[in-house]
Amino acid sequence: MSTGLRTIIYPVRDLAQAKALFGDLLGVTPYMDEPYYVGFDRDGQDVGLDPHGHDKGMTGPVGYWHVDDIEASLGRLLAVGAKAEQDIKDVGGGKLVASVRDVDGNVIGLIQTPSDPGLVGSDNA
Repeated sequence: MSTGLRTIIYPVRDLAQAKALFGDLLGVTPYMDEPYYVGFDRDGQDVGLDPHGHDKGMTGPVGYWHVDDIEASLGRLLAVGAKAEQDIKDVGGGKLVASVRDVDGNVIGLIQTPSDPGLVGSDNA
């Protein structure tokens, strides 16, 4: 089951400049401000800045759908023709991420956090 598209990660080359721009745009200070990631939360919308995103092959922002069971959701997407982009990875604190490419080459991110509510094994992605 998906609880919505609530996270978007931008690859950035100049973290300080991007942090200033998004801080002004969102009107909030980062909840996480590290050399490897800066994260903002504005009314439940998470905006992340990844200074290593381009090195990982990101060519633009990636939206992450919050799901309650990342393994089941990933499996369903692969079963209907998506291609694996990034296998499931724990990025800290039990937060799991993965991504696929749809048939048009668009990247679709999945994220499962320990605090995401939902029923494990739901049939909805």
